[in-house]
Amino acid sequence: MKFLLDHFGPYLAGMASLRFLSATLEFTAAFLILYFNSIQKAIVINASLAVVGPCIFITTMALGLVGVAGQITFEKLALIGIGVFLIVLGILK
Repeated sequence: MKFLLDHFGPYLAGMASLRFLSATLEFTAAFLILYFNSIQKAIVINASLAVVGPCIFITTMALGLVGVAGQITFEKLALIGIGVFLIVLGILK
């Protein structure tokens, strides 16, 4: 893990780690759907992923924004924040 932090930086390594976690959850859910072999249980598993997905997205974007906060102007940071808000709003509506 120290190699990742030294080579990529803490924000990028954190973003990648969250995406690996997300992928692991997705694969686990796919195997559970096949294991239970039931439409009702598949819907419950899929609904739980619908909750986890946006949480991973928001956390990953927050890490990225914190990582670039010192490198871009406040106006651009605000535009990125508004864009993320609109994406989340589109997901929830």
